[in-house]
Amino acid sequence: MAFRLPVVSDPEIPEGAEVSASGRLPRWLKRPIPRSNSNHMTAGLLEELKLETVCDNAKCPNRMECYSQQTATFMILGAVCTRPCGFCAVHRGRPPELPESDEPERVAEAAARLGLKHVVITSVTRDDLPDGGADHFYRCVVAVRERTGATTEVLTPDFVHCKPSLARVIEARPDVFNHNMETVPRLYRRVRGPKSDYAWTLQMMLDVKKYDASVRTKSGLMLGLGEERAELLDALADLREHDVDFLTLGQYLQPGEKYLPVVRYVPPEEFDELGEIARGMGFKKVASGPFVRSSYHARDMAETAV
Repeated sequence: MAFRLPVVSDPEIPEGAEVSASGRLPRWLKRPIPRSNSNHMTAGLLEELKLETVCDNAKCPNRMECYSQQTATFMILGAVCTRPCGFCAVHRGRPPELPESDEPERVAEAAARLGLKHVVITSVTRDDLPDGGADHFYRCVVAVRERTGATTEVLTPDFVHCKPSLARVIEARPDVFNHNMETVPRLYRRVRGPKSDYAWTLQMMLDVKKYDASVRTKSGLMLGLGEERAELLDALADLREHDVDFLTLGQYLQPGEKYLPVVRYVPPEEFDELGEIARGMGFKKVASGPFVRSSYHARDMAETAV
């Protein structure tokens, strides 16, 4: 049975919270750019090894901070996604090529040279491939572990209606399996595209534990897309009902004019409150804040909660 909290009224937007119509970011979404030679070192290494990162392709606001700390989220299977998600800046279309056979070794090489202790591997969605790229995920996880001994985290597409693909990824025994719910059921297909399936996403998270109970599961939502508080709390309850261990909550930021608009900028105090509510629901570890993304400080979450 889901743990659902009663909501007596819709929340008012707190004083000082600005909406997208203002054309300005609120003060809490402005931050200095880190100054470090590690920014250039990390970017140069990725260019040398011809690797993609979700940091650059998705225009993550934390990429300079992460690069300055010599970390990145590797994005495998190319840089072209087959899904038309309304929030994501990754290029969409028909991928021009099959997975590169040497990519697992290049990812492992980058992880070794960066000295990473926790490696996050994500991908574009590849509905054009029979297994959605699951075997490539498997090979990348195994290559990284054999080369570095680091813990691994996968952030996968939904492999919708293809359970053997999920089983293949889990066969690699990643320490953390991450798949983002992104938003509430009412907005699901508008945000994630017509092929997405809320019920499938939830069942997939539960199936991970059936394949390997030692793998920790993780999911995240973007706030500010027009979700209501009651809907959000119900979505969090659904995740806990499906035994999801870790949770991330962050602010949606519109990456360009053709993407979904920001309906509301959620203030830090509300993120703090939602984080406390989520911990009360039983999530083992919660990261909640305007700049939080699914891979942001992923090692800290994995190490303190596994």
